[in-house]
Amino acid sequence: MATALPPLFVSHGSPMTALAPGAAGAFWQRLGRAIDAGWGRPRAIIAISAHTLSAQPLLLAAARHAAVHDFGGFPAALYRLRYDAPGAPALALQVQALLAQAGIAAEASEAGGLDHGIWVPLRSLYPAADVPVLPLGWSADASPAALQALGAALAPLAASGVLVLGTGSITHNLRLLGDFSGRGPAVQPERADSAAFRGWFAERSAALDWAALLDYRRQAPHAALMHPSDEHLLPWYAAAGAGGRAHAPQRLHADVSYGALGMDAYAFGPQAAALAAALAAALASAPADAHASG
Repeated sequence: MATALPPLFVSHGSPMTALAPGAAGAFWQRLGRAIDAGWGRPRAIIAISAHTLSAQPLLLAAARHAAVHDFGGFPAALYRLRYDAPGAPALALQVQALLAQAGIAAEASEAGGLDHGIWVPLRSLYPAADVPVLPLGWSADASPAALQALGAALAPLAASGVLVLGTGSITHNLRLLGDFSGRGPAVQPERADSAAFRGWFAERSAALDWAALLDYRRQAPHAALMHPSDEHLLPWYAAAGAGGRAHAPQRLHADVSYGALGMDAYAFGPQAAALAAALAAALASAPADAHASG
């Protein structure tokens, strides 16, 4: 592969996105096509999800994975969806070694399974489920700086065709959303505090203001309201670490569902701007009805 894959962060949203993809699903489809066209199909994906947590870094190195329906109260059709993907046990050994070089101890397990933060976006990114996936569990007690260091240890893999994918949510306070089990409308006016937080993150990213981003809980507007706990934002820092500090994070997609569940996506590293440009060009050339759907 001529150039390194840009690490990504996607906001995975409600599990209902798997049934009603909306704007986010349309974006994920474009994103998968843009990566394939510009960089080639990833040889594997390291997935760092807000829903795969462990006391210390843990690699789920099963030979095969299936979708885990780790949620309740949704329509029956959602529980019938599958996403069976190959695992990456050999890659797990390589990741273990890279983390050890960075002073980060990681265990490997033969266990498998893709939580909804992984399989829901992957159903749109790579619907054939033909890309091996290696989930990397991490501690919800970790700091943004610790997740950035974790991601930095994975940076060498991007040059060999491995996609580092952080998945969580740019805003995540379910108490603000009401019922989002598929019975209420996903498209609602955005709360002002949600818009302020998302805007701050985009502005500080464009300014390469890592000091502010790492200190977001004190500096970002409405940080504690948007993230009562920050496990859904921490994967952003892991993907950012894999991309390095020299290049500004690029917001690839800006959207919100249920009025306060941010669906923003970011790319990192030296190829992030090229990916953003490719996506913008693809959207500009799409038919008008595709714009309306996302």
